[in-house]
Amino acid sequence: MADEQDTRTVDFLYEMGLLKRYKRTGWTIAGVSAPESIADHSHRTAITAAVIAELEGADPQRAAFLALFHDTQETRITDIPYIGKRYLKAASNAEVTADQVAGMPEGPARLIGGAEAEYEARETAEARCAKDADKLECLLQAVEYQEQGTDAQAWIDSSLAALTTDSAQRLAKVALERKPLAWMHEARDSKPAL
Repeated sequence: MADEQDTRTVDFLYEMGLLKRYKRTGWTIAGVSAPESIADHSHRTAITAAVIAELEGADPQRAAFLALFHDTQETRITDIPYIGKRYLKAASNAEVTADQVAGMPEGPARLIGGAEAEYEARETAEARCAKDADKLECLLQAVEYQEQGTDAQAWIDSSLAALTTDSAQRLAKVALERKPLAWMHEARDSKPAL
């Protein structure tokens, strides 16, 4: 018979699988027919957090880790669009995370709860880099959707305005000046390094 804590841990892992199925609702509102999932967003956010943290002199592994957990609460409260947040009073991310990890072994529960608390407090350089990564990833996605014909300027503008680190602001400026697939054309036309 399975240990109760192991059962709760496996339940948590299954619950995180919902992030692969849940779509980012803002893009649905914008008219994107097949928007990215929350997991899609979190994946590039974690990579972006590591890059920003390295550029900022922070710990890239910690920033990426915080970014991985930044939207895990959306398995229970979904991705509420900003317009919806005007009318809804959702539980705090801390409350949702506490419920998600209840009954798990103390170590993993503390690890996950600590990541949520650090990210939300924005007191560490890594948390600030992870938050900027969330916004920069949204900006990148908006540019990509705009290239496909979606009016995503509001997402670009709000994401750009929310960036706080010099590195994220510089990267956003370049992202706005560059076509999303420029890298592919350049890689195709360059000679491979031996």
